[in-house]
Amino acid sequence: MVYFACATLAHVALLGLASFVGGSFIWLALLYITLFTAALDKFLPFVLPQMPEGTEFPTGANLSVLLGGLHFALLTLGVISLSWFEHDLLEKLVLFTSFALFFGQVSHPNAHELIHRKERYARRLGRSVYASLLMGHHASAHVLVHHVHIGSDADPNSAPRGLGFYRFFLKAWVKSYKKGRVQESARLSRAQRTFFSHPYMHDTLIGVVACSFSFAIGGFLGLFLYIGLALYAQVQILLADYIQHYGLRRLKNESGKLEPVSEVHSWNSPHWFSASLTLNAPRHSDHHMHPQRPYPALRLTPETMPTLPHSLPVMAVIALYPPLYRKVMARALRTLPPHSTSA
Repeated sequence: MVYFACATLAHVALLGLASFVGGSFIWLALLYITLFTAALDKFLPFVLPQMPEGTEFPTGANLSVLLGGLHFALLTLGVISLSWFEHDLLEKLVLFTSFALFFGQVSHPNAHELIHRKERYARRLGRSVYASLLMGHHASAHVLVHHVHIGSDADPNSAPRGLGFYRFFLKAWVKSYKKGRVQESARLSRAQRTFFSHPYMHDTLIGVVACSFSFAIGGFLGLFLYIGLALYAQVQILLADYIQHYGLRRLKNESGKLEPVSEVHSWNSPHWFSASLTLNAPRHSDHHMHPQRPYPALRLTPETMPTLPHSLPVMAVIALYPPLYRKVMARALRTLPPHSTSA
């Protein structure tokens, strides 16, 4: 657990110092989650130990709840520091990027962990984190649509081979919103099916409160900054789905039913520091095979699981230039069994 706690909480501390002290801490906060992370992944080859399931409690669960609470504190601090504190324009741009990267690379995988937990309070906390990023529907679509239809055209978050990220982003955002809403409506009994009982209404309320609070902090500038941070985080949320399922497809049997989800239907990464920072999100195959397995206990077998050419954060940067991403992933897809990839 020490790897996850140190990696995530170090950036929390740097964001606090960057906001209140400024100066070199602003640059350190950005360098930590970008170049420093990439350098440790590349030049210190180390694989996180595979922990026996159960040994991570209660520390793993406690860290998730702590990070969930810190997310709201940092979101507030981000709007305040960017609206009020005396940083120059370049420093504000760097600080904005550092906060947004934290929300996309730490808050998101942590919220993802929480929405898969059995405890109701944990699931509500995870959903609230997504709602504060104006993407509360992800908590519904991820569990009720993505995990059911992974690797098929029925899942808007499983990108077929050749689809660029920008087209994927618009398609996945809209379709996952709609499909998540339909599935949540179907889950509610007739007695529960009221206008205010739908989880999407709770997401909307959180979003309205967050927008109003941001406006109260910094006026239209505060509101603009908050929406900007949320949108930047949304791009990273969907980048993760895009990269971790790009080009991988499940076969259908004669009756049209999809084959069971297996380790070949998600991309993985063995890079240790980015895995610590993102709570083992790169061990994605095992997560889809065992959705409720806590993040410290996720397994990685690079010999049999599809492995990304680079760490997940580096692949996210490459994905922002679709022609290069298609070229890089074409080589990776050629190493896999033909039946597991899309045409």
